[in-house]
Amino acid sequence: MAALAGVSRAAVSKVFNDSGRISEPTALRIRDAAAKLHWTPSSTAVALRKTRTQTVGLVLNRPGELEVGATSSLLISGVESVLTPRGYGLLMYLVDRGLDEEARTYQRLSDNRRVDGVILTDSRVGDNRFSLTRSLGLPAVLIGTPWENDVIPHVDSDPPGAGVDDSVRHLVELGHRRIAYVGGPVDRVQAVLRRITFEESMSAAGLVPTATVATDYSPASAAAHTAALLRREVRPTGILYGSDTMAIGGMQAAREAGYSVPQDLSIVGFDGLPLGVWVDPALTTVQRDAVQRGRIVAMRMLDLLGESLEEPPLLSRPYLVVRGSTAAAPE
Repeated sequence: MAALAGVSRAAVSKVFNDSGRISEPTALRIRDAAAKLHWTPSSTAVALRKTRTQTVGLVLNRPGELEVGATSSLLISGVESVLTPRGYGLLMYLVDRGLDEEARTYQRLSDNRRVDGVILTDSRVGDNRFSLTRSLGLPAVLIGTPWENDVIPHVDSDPPGAGVDDSVRHLVELGHRRIAYVGGPVDRVQAVLRRITFEESMSAAGLVPTATVATDYSPASAAAHTAALLRREVRPTGILYGSDTMAIGGMQAAREAGYSVPQDLSIVGFDGLPLGVWVDPALTTVQRDAVQRGRIVAMRMLDLLGESLEEPPLLSRPYLVVRGSTAAAPE
C-alpha cells in the first residue's frame, strides 16, 4: 500500500491509527491506495483502535505436541530483540488442538484486548486467518508467503524455493542421479513451493525425482519415510529434507538400515541450525537466518502500529553450506 501511495509505511500507519500529522492530500492518496487493494472497513477499524497494551501476540499451532522447535526459538529471539527495547512484550500461545482452537485463540485475544496485533506463522494453503484477523479488527503481519497473493502485510520466509535449487545442483555435480525429496505437509505454502522448486530443478538437470514425500516436520516421520525409500528396489543416493531435524532423523534411519552417510547416501538439510555442525558427519544444509526474519517481522508489526522505525533490512537469501553429509554418488 505504501508503494502504491508513494509514501512510507509509517505514514500509512499514522493515517489509519489517526496518529501524527499527515497532510490531507497525502492521507487521501493513502486511503485511495487502500481502496484499490480492497482493504475492508474492518481493517480501518483495526488501525483506529487507540487503546494500547504494548503487547504483540504470537500463536504457534503444534498439533499433538506442545513444543517450541529450534527454528521457532531463533525466530522468537529476533522478535524479542526488537520489541523489548521499545517497551513492547510478546504474548505467546501454544495450541495443539487444530485450526479451530487457533481461531478461538485469536477471537479471545481480540475480545479481551490482550494484544495490539499478532504475528502469524506457518502460511497454509487456503489460509483463513487473514480474513479472520481483519474481521476481528486485529492488526496482523505474516512471516511467510501468503496463500494466493493475499494483501496481508507479510515478510517472505525466503524467496520461494531458494536453497532447494542450489541443493539439487550440488548433488547433481557430485554425480547423483537418483535424488528424493522429503519435505513438509501438503497444506503448508512454504513446503509446496519448495517441492515445486525441487521438481523444476530436477527437470532442468534432465532428471526425474526418485520420490517426493510430504509429511510433518518431525524427525520421526522423516526417519520412517527414509527407511521406506531405502527399501525400494531403486533407492535414492541423495535425499533433500525440509528441515535439519528431518535430515538428522533420516541420517539415523539410514544408519539403522545399514547404509553409510555419505558413502552410500548423501543428505541435505534445511535451516542451518547450530546443531548441524555437531552431528556425525556434519550436516550439509541450506543456511537461513531465523533471527533476522524475527527482527524484520517485528519491525513490520511495530510499523503497522504506527511506531517510527528505521527501514527494515533486506532479508538475506538462503545459501548452501557444504559439510560432511554429502559426497560423490556411489558407483
